[in-house]
Amino acid sequence: MPLAEDIITSRYSIQGYDTDQITVNEKVYTQSLILSPNQMIAHWPVDSVTALKTEHLHDIFEMKPDVILLGTGEKQIFPDIKILGYFASRGFGVEVMNTGALCRTFNILVAEDRHVVAAIILASG
Repeated sequence: MPLAEDIITSRYSIQGYDTDQITVNEKVYTQSLILSPNQMIAHWPVDSVTALKTEHLHDIFEMKPDVILLGTGEKQIFPDIKILGYFASRGFGVEVMNTGALCRTFNILVAEDRHVVAAIILASG
């Protein structure tokens, strides 16, 4: 689904998404990724919420976000309580949402000059 174009001054913005892909800066990605307004990790090795481990979160924390969004695909699926606890133990909250909601929220927060990091899980084919 394409997203409405907005004037965003960041290096990265999301233009569209589907159940198994996301379009960032006019390039389509089919693997999970981590995205901030100014940085991207294009091959995040997580293909499902159940595969999410604490070691997958270090790159997110290193970006020192104000807001962390976790996109879990077509449906909102909360990770294991241990993962949520790990976010809290590191001093970070996380908003878990479906990928469509994440894409819209990411662009809004970027437009507000918030330092948001989106961890987007795309199921591998």
